[in-house]
Amino acid sequence: MVSFYSLLPVCAAIAAVWAAPSKVKEKHEIVGRQSSPINHADPGTGYYYIMSAGANCTMGPGGQFTANWGSNAGSWICGKGWNPGSASKIITYSGTFNPSGNAYLSVYGWTINPLIEYRIVESFGTLNPASGATKKGTVVTDGATYDIYQSVRVNAPSIQGTATFYQYWSVRQIKRTSGTVTLANHFKAWASLGMLLGQFNYQVVAVEGYNSSGWATISVGSGTPTPTTTTSTTTSSVLQTTTSSSAPVETL
Repeated sequence: MVSFYSLLPVCAAIAAVWAAPSKVKEKHEIVGRQSSPINHADPGTGYYYIMSAGANCTMGPGGQFTANWGSNAGSWICGKGWNPGSASKIITYSGTFNPSGNAYLSVYGWTINPLIEYRIVESFGTLNPASGATKKGTVVTDGATYDIYQSVRVNAPSIQGTATFYQYWSVRQIKRTSGTVTLANHFKAWASLGMLLGQFNYQVVAVEGYNSSGWATISVGSGTPTPTTTTSTTTSSVLQTTTSSSAPVETL
């Protein structure tokens, strides 16, 4: 079992970042983390994990992890998944997520070429984490409707150093703490709205928080993708997208 506190000396040597929409004020949003997180393979489990200072983050066997945090924890992240990620992965997860304040549970990852930070938010505390972003549409998948947002970070920390990059969001309208996330449905919906991804870096199920308190116990797994047929529209009963013209698209 790996605990953050047993790995503190490694933190300073790892370069990575955690960024949030630039339009949202710090008091309302999870902001860039001030300490370098640990992020590497979890020996013997086949999983990849990330954790940063602030919460008590413990990696259990297989795809399990736990996080406990207090109101003085600042901004932090804790999660488990894969590196590299995949466009076709079907992620399964289950557990308990009990935040008091600003925190959320999501599928979280990065791509390069283009450099994109993305989240599929399954549950959150007091604030929708994409509340400062531009709404682009919706997607219906895995038994619920997700709102699709896009935001931009200018000269912000990233997995490639300081850069300007887009953030993509799918935020589930009906919160949950267990289920299946069919990544291809989200990514296809994003692409239909001009939100393109690149080469996958890590892809994890993560719990994040900022100046809140709570605890979470999550178990992560993956299923086998079902065969799909690529079409020029996304209007089936499984995947449905709609666009919104109420706000302009942000450009770099």
